[in-house]
Amino acid sequence: MTRIPTKTEILDWIASNPTFTAKRDIAKAFGIKGAARIDLKRLLKELEADGHLEKRKRSYQDPDRLPPVSVLQIIGPDADGDLFARPMEWHGQGVEPKVLVLPRATDPALAEGDRILARLTLVHEDDHNYEARLIRRIGSNPKRVLGVFRQGAEGGRILPIDKGSDKEWIVPGREDLRDLSLITIDPSDARDHDDACYAHADDDPKNEGGHIIWVAIADVAVYVTPGSALDREARKRGNSTYFPDRVVPMLPDRLSGDLCSLHEGVPRACIAVRMQVDADGNKIDHRFLRGLMRSPAALIYEEVQAAMDGRPNDRTGPLLEAVLRPLYAAFEALTSARKRRQPLDLDLPERRIILDDEGNVQSVAFKDRLDAHRLIEEFMVLANVAAAECLIAKITPLLFRVHEVANPDKLDALRVTAQASGFTLPKGQVLMTAHLNRLLKQAADTEDAELINMATLRSMTQAYYAAENFGHFGRALRSYAHFTSPIRRYSDLIVHRALITAHGWGKDGLGPDDIDHLDRTAIHISDTERRSMTAERDTTDRYLASYLSERVGSEFEGRISGIAKFGIFVRLDGSGADGLVPMRAIGSEYFHFDREAGTLMGADTGLTSSIGQRATVRLTEAAPVTGGIALDILAIDGQSLPRGRGHRTTRPTRRKLHRAKRKSDKIKRKVIRKRRS
Repeated sequence: MTRIPTKTEILDWIASNPTFTAKRDIAKAFGIKGAARIDLKRLLKELEADGHLEKRKRSYQDPDRLPPVSVLQIIGPDADGDLFARPMEWHGQGVEPKVLVLPRATDPALAEGDRILARLTLVHEDDHNYEARLIRRIGSNPKRVLGVFRQGAEGGRILPIDKGSDKEWIVPGREDLRDLSLITIDPSDARDHDDACYAHADDDPKNEGGHIIWVAIADVAVYVTPGSALDREARKRGNSTYFPDRVVPMLPDRLSGDLCSLHEGVPRACIAVRMQVDADGNKIDHRFLRGLMRSPAALIYEEVQAAMDGRPNDRTGPLLEAVLRPLYAAFEALTSARKRRQPLDLDLPERRIILDDEGNVQSVAFKDRLDAHRLIEEFMVLANVAAAECLIAKITPLLFRVHEVANPDKLDALRVTAQASGFTLPKGQVLMTAHLNRLLKQAADTEDAELINMATLRSMTQAYYAAENFGHFGRALRSYAHFTSPIRRYSDLIVHRALITAHGWGKDGLGPDDIDHLDRTAIHISDTERRSMTAERDTTDRYLASYLSERVGSEFEGRISGIAKFGIFVRLDGSGADGLVPMRAIGSEYFHFDREAGTLMGADTGLTSSIGQRATVRLTEAAPVTGGIALDILAIDGQSLPRGRGHRTTRPTRRKLHRAKRKSDKIKRKVIRKRRS
């Protein structure tokens, strides 16, 4: 009995013998004779109906044109990683056409030398004549390949490590964003680059005056998978911790400073969001994707701002019109939306400690707050909002960044401070950030500006992470999640995994442990964040104490920044260092501590000390090991304090305290009237 070949065997024969594809050639090859030819004809018709074969006459009508379904041989990727193939059935007289293979995400990996059956489309592009979509691979069985993964045009390629292998395996699985001018803008001493941005005018006629904003973030999830050793250590650390001389990273430097970092001119995996905003800065649409990018420039804030102020350099000059101005145009739109939203507008300059080569403090300065800083902040906030809204819509678990309304007692203390400085904060209504902003605006450009900003900050609750959405009071947002810094924050890595799961981008999304332990993770990383903040603050205090240790005995001007039962805190001008004036060093009389008002009152003189007053102090101690700074107060608001035998330990009579309290209240009322006038 004659054996009839399978469809696979027929297609393999055709691939191996492209010039002998007539029915009689196939029959002869498989020894099919007589009535068995009927079964062969049936198989060929089925293959033709399925699109695997095309029946033709003995000669082509157009010999210089490939049929719509053809057998191709992969010739490998070019320098850009694009995969090309040559036709196995070319009989034309001209130059053999070149075919660009367009892999789908579900297609198998293809290597040089593979033969495929593909559907062709005539395109006549400059670098190729046809584009091909895979129907099936011919003549090979599934096999394992061990090799090194490299990023490529459609996602990547695998370079086999076998010595005798010269094939490259193409892996589809990202969108190519390398043509977008996604630039990074960071501080000059940035150790990693985890975010990039690009913007241009929206060409949609329905969104006249609108903008398209792209934010691309390093795809850390592809390297740090759920449950891996890297993941366990990253979760344990929770975040990176930054010190003046070093950083303790959440991830190994090989990842944070190299493979994940969006370095200039290097292809990098990313998760990006395309956001459409209208002319007023309102986000009207967003779309997330997993892509491959290549940043054309890694810029710093100061040079970007200088370029926009009319002083471009060799790096920013070529980018000024095409990249920087569109970024700032989009930023202006977002700024108008921000003004309407009224997030809390604190003005607290960031302190920067400059060290010399030997690790000693060279100088202490405050960083300038530029529009370039605000631009990046607004873009990142918008992307974080988009991430939260996207995952809420897709009903995917995530970690929210939560900031709740201030505690009423702390707000009452803020009102007392504001009133003592001649300002007002409404009471008896639901607090909104707009109310606080009005207070901050009253204090702006006055000598009490720093005081009111610090007091407002202290009245706020601390932000934290939660698996439930309680909104973000400070930013005046209903939904907010950290998405833009997965290199240095574990919360952002969780959000990236949530996006991967929600979009079905791969198996490196949220793992079962991620979801089961989401509440515990939120508590843990909120704790690690506070731990890092404490470590950073304590380290700064130690550096400042070291910086001031050689100036013990010198006099400084400053401002009272805190009042406690045990003494007064004074923040020194210039360095911003906080020092303690212990109670014994304040004066020779007894001082009454009013916790509610936040004041100290002299029992004999009625002299009242409160937050925000100017102070002249003498540095008596600076301990670099502990970071402690002790001061002796000489004058408050220009008025010298009475000196004598030191702080009195005996309590005065109740009548004397009452009399001093009345005198103090009278002085405070006089101060308030004076400041209001």
